[in-house]
Amino acid sequence: MSQLRHEFYETDEKLTLSVFDKGADPAAVSVEFEPRKVLYKNGDKVLELQPLKGQINPTESNYTVGKVKIEIRLVKIAIGRWGGLIGDSPDPLAPFPAAPQPTAEVARKKERKNWDKLSAEALAAEKEKSTEEDPNVGGDATLNSFFQKIFKDADPDTQRAMLKSYQESGGTTLSTNWEEVGKGKVEVKPPQGSEWKNWG
Repeated sequence: MSQLRHEFYETDEKLTLSVFDKGADPAAVSVEFEPRKVLYKNGDKVLELQPLKGQINPTESNYTVGKVKIEIRLVKIAIGRWGGLIGDSPDPLAPFPAAPQPTAEVARKKERKNWDKLSAEALAAEKEKSTEEDPNVGGDATLNSFFQKIFKDADPDTQRAMLKSYQESGGTTLSTNWEEVGKGKVEVKPPQGSEWKNWG
């Protein structure tokens, strides 16, 4: 059994692995994909890589057999660079092995939409509460802990958007949309009927 020369390059979404197996017969080549394993076979030539540094999507990953090399494209579940092919670091997605995962891009878009919806729902609930009870009791603390939870669970872009919008608006705006916030300075939006004064 001979070990095959291979190399790879990657983007945030994909890792492309080149296996150098000159003159390989496409009919004799097989590649098996598992969430953290790739197995290349061509007769007595075998290349097994496991555990991969991160999870891949076996159904979206594929390969092509060329004259000099076989190109294996691994679609990552989580966006980001691996910096290596294999590693025994704990799998960040291990607690969720069940249903087939959406691609990283789809997952990121879904997550962003949900944060906006969640924060809108929480604000609505807090408004209702504060009309029923003394507005000085408990409302702010509940809201603060809610936003701290959002911040802790958010991706880096969402965290950046929250920090930038809150700081630049003097605490009057909290946005989770980095595409919007990243374009320029966030304006101060005081509550209706109030006037903004900078005490700094």
